Amino acid sequence: ASKRKKPRPHAAEKPYRGIRMRKWGKWVAEIREPNKRSRIWLGSYSTPVAAARAYDTALFYLRGPTARLNFPECIGEDDGQPRDDDDDDDDLSAAAIRKKATEVGARVDAMQAAGSCKSGRVAVKPDLNEYPSPDDA
Repeated sequence: ASKRKKPRPHAAEKPYRGIRMRKWGKWVAEIREPNKRSRIWLGSYSTPVAAARAYDTALFYLRGPTARLNFPECIGEDDGQPRDDDDDDDDLSAAAIRKKATEVGARVDAMQAAGSCKSGRVAVKPDLNEYPSPDDA
């Protein structure tokens, strides 16, 4: 009696690697530690993008610049994501990786909730009917 895996009908509900959706609609991220059976919990988020960015952060710290990321173009942005030139963060603990990943995920979640664009940058449109003040440089 061989047990065959059933095809997943919910493949469209999992748009990114390393995340899944809870029954009540929250998106969660976790990652397996290298050469261990344990996992690092990366948090619960209201958007799949935030969960995927938290996963990417942890994956980058665990695997380095060759990791297969969901958003490779976001590495190096000024939003807490790791950069290729971070040499002082070698061999981070699971707790440190969790902290960094949840910071990024929470920041992206907040930006997504505020209605910003996909990249997470909030654009402030100036009022074109006003003259600029001397303080606005």
